[in-house]
Amino acid sequence: MPLNEPTFADLLADCTRSAVHLEMRDQYGVSDESDAFATWLSTGQRDTDPASENWAPWVDLISTAVARGVTVRRARIVSEPVTDYIRWEHAGTVVNVHAGEDVRWLPRRQASDIALPGNDFWLFDENVIRWNHFTGDGAWAGQQISDDPAEAKLCSEAFAAVWARSIPHDQYKIR
Repeated sequence: MPLNEPTFADLLADCTRSAVHLEMRDQYGVSDESDAFATWLSTGQRDTDPASENWAPWVDLISTAVARGVTVRRARIVSEPVTDYIRWEHAGTVVNVHAGEDVRWLPRRQASDIALPGNDFWLFDENVIRWNHFTGDGAWAGQQISDDPAEAKLCSEAFAAVWARSIPHDQYKIR
């Protein structure tokens, strides 16, 4: 990341109205999640304590933004039956909700006619995009920041279409 490129925390701190996140992968291989995921696979135990060392920084970041009046929404497009990774994500989403995020799920088969960007993203105040790049096996490959109006429009429209069809977290049943 270039030295002058804002961090996620910077982008969220500058946000005044909305932050939306679209996730479209069925498997992520992010290194800082690998131990927790492996533990869940072997024991079925998932950290859902908002005050835990793993969750507290995220909960603080999101709850602070929400307290300032920022609406934070996350939509996940998932293949069904879902992967173990998505089961693990679903089990931990109660903490995202606790922090103030509104989270929804959309079965991939219901997204076939939605024009989607090629990468996951965060869109801040409908004009600044943080593209999230991953390798083929789901490892983090960096971010890219854009304020291109055409890209922001694509992301905004894609997220709105996904959101309109998606199922609230508390109603989505893992298949």
